[in-house]
Amino acid sequence: MSNPFAWIAEPLDPTQPAKKFFNLNKLGDVRYERLPFSIRVLLEAAIRNCDEFLVKKEDVENILSWKVVQHKNVEVPFNPARVILQDLTGVPAVVDFAAMRDAVKKLGGDPEKINPICPADLVIDHSIQVDFNRRSDSLQKNQELEFERNKERFEFLKWGSQAFHNMRIIPPGSGIVHQVNLEYLARVVFDQNGYYYPDSLVGTDSHTTMIDGLGVLGWGVGGIEAEAVMLGQPISMVLPEVIGYKMVGNPQPLVTSTDIVLTVTKHLRQVGVVGKFVEFFGPGVAQLSIADRATIANMCPEYGATAAFFPVDEVSIRYLIQTGRDEEKIKHIKDYLVAVGMFRDFSNSSQDPDFTQIVELDLHTVVPCCSGPKRPQDKVGVSEMKEDFETCLGAKQGFKGFQIAPDRHSDRVKFVHNGGNFELTHGSVVIAAITSCTNTSNPSVMLGAGLLAKKAVDAGLTVKPYIKTSLSPGSGVVTYYLRESGVMPYLAQLGFDVVGYGCMTCIGNSGPLPDPVVEAITQGDLIAVGVLSGNRNFEGRIHPNTRANYLASPPLVIAYAIAGTVRIDFEKEPLGVNAEGKKIFLKDIWPTRDEIQAVEHQYVIPGMFKEVYQKIETVNKSWNALAAPSDKLYTWDLKSTYIKSPPFFENLTLELQPPKSIVDAYVLLNLGDSVTTDHISPAGNIARNSPAARYLTSRGLTPREFNSYGSRRGNDAVMVRGTFANIRLLNKFINKQAPQTIHFPSGETLDVFDAAERYKQEGHPLIVLTGKEYGSGSSRDWAAKGPFLLGIKAVLAESYERIHRSNLVGMGVIPLQYLPGEDAEHLGLTGRERYTIVIPEELAPGMNVQIKLDTGKTFQATMRFDTDVELTYFRNGGILNYMIRKMAS
Repeated sequence: MSNPFAWIAEPLDPTQPAKKFFNLNKLGDVRYERLPFSIRVLLEAAIRNCDEFLVKKEDVENILSWKVVQHKNVEVPFNPARVILQDLTGVPAVVDFAAMRDAVKKLGGDPEKINPICPADLVIDHSIQVDFNRRSDSLQKNQELEFERNKERFEFLKWGSQAFHNMRIIPPGSGIVHQVNLEYLARVVFDQNGYYYPDSLVGTDSHTTMIDGLGVLGWGVGGIEAEAVMLGQPISMVLPEVIGYKMVGNPQPLVTSTDIVLTVTKHLRQVGVVGKFVEFFGPGVAQLSIADRATIANMCPEYGATAAFFPVDEVSIRYLIQTGRDEEKIKHIKDYLVAVGMFRDFSNSSQDPDFTQIVELDLHTVVPCCSGPKRPQDKVGVSEMKEDFETCLGAKQGFKGFQIAPDRHSDRVKFVHNGGNFELTHGSVVIAAITSCTNTSNPSVMLGAGLLAKKAVDAGLTVKPYIKTSLSPGSGVVTYYLRESGVMPYLAQLGFDVVGYGCMTCIGNSGPLPDPVVEAITQGDLIAVGVLSGNRNFEGRIHPNTRANYLASPPLVIAYAIAGTVRIDFEKEPLGVNAEGKKIFLKDIWPTRDEIQAVEHQYVIPGMFKEVYQKIETVNKSWNALAAPSDKLYTWDLKSTYIKSPPFFENLTLELQPPKSIVDAYVLLNLGDSVTTDHISPAGNIARNSPAARYLTSRGLTPREFNSYGSRRGNDAVMVRGTFANIRLLNKFINKQAPQTIHFPSGETLDVFDAAERYKQEGHPLIVLTGKEYGSGSSRDWAAKGPFLLGIKAVLAESYERIHRSNLVGMGVIPLQYLPGEDAEHLGLTGRERYTIVIPEELAPGMNVQIKLDTGKTFQATMRFDTDVELTYFRNGGILNYMIRKMAS
């Protein structure tokens, strides 16, 4: 059907009549100019894609009526302009596409219908690890090992780039997906098929929101949902509330963008923004560079919002010029956004739209800070770090506690490393990593770190040799300006050599610590520390031996590495003593904002970006040399331990099977609050005594060849064994941290996978009991696929992280939520009961269902299928089953 809004399309430039745009101002609707700028993007997409089938006029009216309907759970469709993936989520997506082609062919359809319709970019950035550091050849060695470990996966991805249209792959060694997106991939405005329209996207990584800092609306979704978008399905979303975050004032001279984002994260966690958009406005925004805004937008998942939007303004345009974008395209970007009413002047308050709620931050009140020791929202002022850590040592086990007996707080363990004598204690820094797109995309903090390193070396300061230091930039541009500005040799002298271009330490690819360090930590049961410029520090994520991990700006990472401990008050205690015996304080070497800006202005120039990015798809010789099959259907290698055809579609038929009640289910796990996707499906190393290790050993692999869980997401046999395999998992059934549970029919304590297998053999369905914020953290589809394959039919939680709930829906696992004011304790649930969940024939979004226990107790819970589309997916057994039936019929 033709678009009922075709009449508002007109040429942007009268001299180019073939290039049009949907001029929303022609609607003549006064509601449009009061809409938040982020909602205007949703409106434009709905109008442009309106076909009265997937997108209806009613949807357009609902978006225009945002102010009235925002609290009413109104569902609207959204067609993003593109999809972005990284390799850990990209490999399973391509595996699913390959398996879906097989399934469509088996059901009598055309397998080539399984093909991305929406443009997709996949950046390989999650595979490289810090195996080598503090060597001049660390980068080369780590990249060689990356290819050695991941050759099979990379060959498979190369096959995917050839077998599927509309899929571009950025090879390993190029940078981090979100930084590459910011500096290169982002269009800001699309010019395609004769129309201009806003760039927008969803990504299979929760930090996709980083691009919101450039005025491109984007957020993370589960890999399963992203696959449906790639196949042309709109996202079905509840029209969100929009929190207006007003920024006023100017930051103090010593404050970095990292300090601002950690302050914002804590503030918005307290406000409560889960499931909402945050849109930034106010005169303070104009003081922030695009790199600063992108840092704040990057950590959107940590404060719980769906998106963190900074509309495009003159600062955005200057950034496009600085990063070497095409001049004519930049002109069209500004002309289009001005014409359509989406170009922002933050100093003009008459442009301020309506918001659901307004909260305010005076940037002048921000102080230098870190976050930790276990969560990104737990901000600690740098001046309070020593006291806070020492309080955490003795506090009860929890997010801010380690429960170390007071008489052990001063324990010390001596060890020998490379012939030198050293000692560790609680609070000793053993990992210091300048890592993550959150900060390496920001020249001010990176050059700040470089200038601090220069002053530290000039002052005679050093970093102890056992501390695992590393620098993993998010793009080659960073190395370029660090080298050109002359600070790279000083960074290297302190141990911060470039070790790779990828996520590395931030996602747990921190590599091994020296054996003597591990032995000392284990012997003394020490709370050793990692300090990193990343965005997440959940327990067990960064490294198994660093139980405390702090997020900090790159200059502070170096400062804590030099100090060797977080038990230091920088204002009163020196960083160190130089060879002449002079005490050197942090204030002596901290660069001023003027110093940093002068260097940035001189050395961060458009030519660097052009030179790095014009060869990004061809510069990696190892990638170019990879051979890949050319068949449209993938030929699965049964001997492969990396790529395996998943069992999701084995028994799929064209006919729908009605959903059945879950009868007499056992509770596999009884968990607490803030269980993250790292707990559910870890991405890091595979423990040698784990079910996944036993499987790989049975296939003839040695521990050195195990690689990480993240790298093996293309193999369901490994991933199902890795589900709930995090060593820091705290299951109430066994009351200690271990990836284990009780198999109740026998009373045995088993690894989670082994218990689930036994239940499956006995024919028993399973559920999980858990607390608040279940599934927080990374948008990890295996955190839903793994439980599904374990036989978990439902999860009963107090609340869910948005993306994880969507992933559970996508796999056909029922997300149940306690009624307001109720939880397991209130209802007297122990988890040792058996649960029957009554699924009625007539289903409705957000309905309550009855749960009966074998004890005779009955209560109700909300079935968190929030939209009719989600119910459709559930009836099909998941979103991928729905797409296969649609393509095969």
